[in-house]
Amino acid sequence: MELFADQALLPGGWCRNVRITISSAGRFEAVVPDSVAPVGVRREAMIVPPQLSLHSHAFQRGMAGLTESRQNPADTFWTWRRLMYRLAHRISPEQMQDIASYLYMEMLSAGYTQVAEFHYLHHASGGTSYARMAEMCLRLGDAAQMTGIGLTVLPTLYERGGFDGSPLQDAQERFATTPDLIAKIIDQTRSAWMGMLHLSVGLGLHSLRAVDLASASDLLAVQTGPVHIHVAEQQKEVEDCMSATGARPVDYLLSHADVDGRWCLVHATHLSASEITGLARSGAVAGLCPITEGNLGDGLFPLVSYVNEAGRFGIGSDSNVLISPWEELRLLEYGQRLVTQTRCASLPVDVLGSTGGWLYRQALEGGRQACGLDSWGLVAGARADLCVLDEDLLPLPSLQSDAILDAAIFGSRQPPVKDVLCGGQWRVRDGRHVDHDAITTAFRRTVRTLLDL
Repeated sequence: MELFADQALLPGGWCRNVRITISSAGRFEAVVPDSVAPVGVRREAMIVPPQLSLHSHAFQRGMAGLTESRQNPADTFWTWRRLMYRLAHRISPEQMQDIASYLYMEMLSAGYTQVAEFHYLHHASGGTSYARMAEMCLRLGDAAQMTGIGLTVLPTLYERGGFDGSPLQDAQERFATTPDLIAKIIDQTRSAWMGMLHLSVGLGLHSLRAVDLASASDLLAVQTGPVHIHVAEQQKEVEDCMSATGARPVDYLLSHADVDGRWCLVHATHLSASEITGLARSGAVAGLCPITEGNLGDGLFPLVSYVNEAGRFGIGSDSNVLISPWEELRLLEYGQRLVTQTRCASLPVDVLGSTGGWLYRQALEGGRQACGLDSWGLVAGARADLCVLDEDLLPLPSLQSDAILDAAIFGSRQPPVKDVLCGGQWRVRDGRHVDHDAITTAFRRTVRTLLDL
């Protein structure tokens, strides 16, 4: 397959007249700027690498918009969590697959082609194991294969109910695991997905309150691939950690685990100055989920200080209440503007130029690293993923280079996505997934049953 782009965002920056050749194996064979358009080859105005969602809980897409009614005058994350548990308690493997398929279709249509699933819903209702220990992970893989998105699944260890070692609540019985069980789920999943271009496996540690790092040390020592953990998302978690350990969460994690470039610290919202520096110097990625963090009232990540320490970050869709990488980046930047009362606030102090372009590229690299991918973008050898932007959905015509990304992030009322290629296959054409109708029908049937609508 060949394509030709009038403008395309390559690793070195925007280039013109780019000839793109894709192999039958679903990888970029050649990406050559300053070319002459071959006769008969499909020509596009503007092509960019798709984004990566480095943090997702797929099943929560089945409750999007249903938690916006105040339950008490002090409604917080913790009251939201009780509603989420009700959904988690009921969902079956078949329903998980239907919901994940719909979510992944939405992600592709919005401009994501890779997602990291932070997956802790391992057991059947009552806490019993499925015949296939990795049943729920494998269902996520089936959904990814059906829709065509790339998936990094992170089977997640969930051992206890709090820093004090309290047992899990009844509502958490489907999450309960041991390091040995997680290792078996990882092995079973890897074996089932051997040789598949779109599917890979890492490791999740739910949080410091739910995991004893000492008991997880052997698991961390033998597992390869990315390692993700929720950390410092809410003030209560920081207070509980300090009470139990004498240290703030990120300080504690950095001093008790070998945190390096394969780690992703999800949220990391509430950091001290020393934690900002320590996280940045570790080489780990901060997994930021601005839409979910705003929806839950978590707080704002200290991005300005962090990027000035050369910290790495990517974006995640987390609770999947709204699917748009463009909105994630817009909200990330606007949050920093409101805190600092300046404009173009996210860029490091020594960087001038496009805010949208800088944010987009940083999120691509952070997402690639957090998903455990060796390469990403329009470069020979990488998986052939690309996003054709729709000029009619941008606010102004004839935009050039990073002005395209500034307009797409800050001036477009919907994801300006026309077509999406993943692994050399067209998955979205004219803004619509190729299997939209069948996936949507299954999703609606499942949600009506699950929520008794």
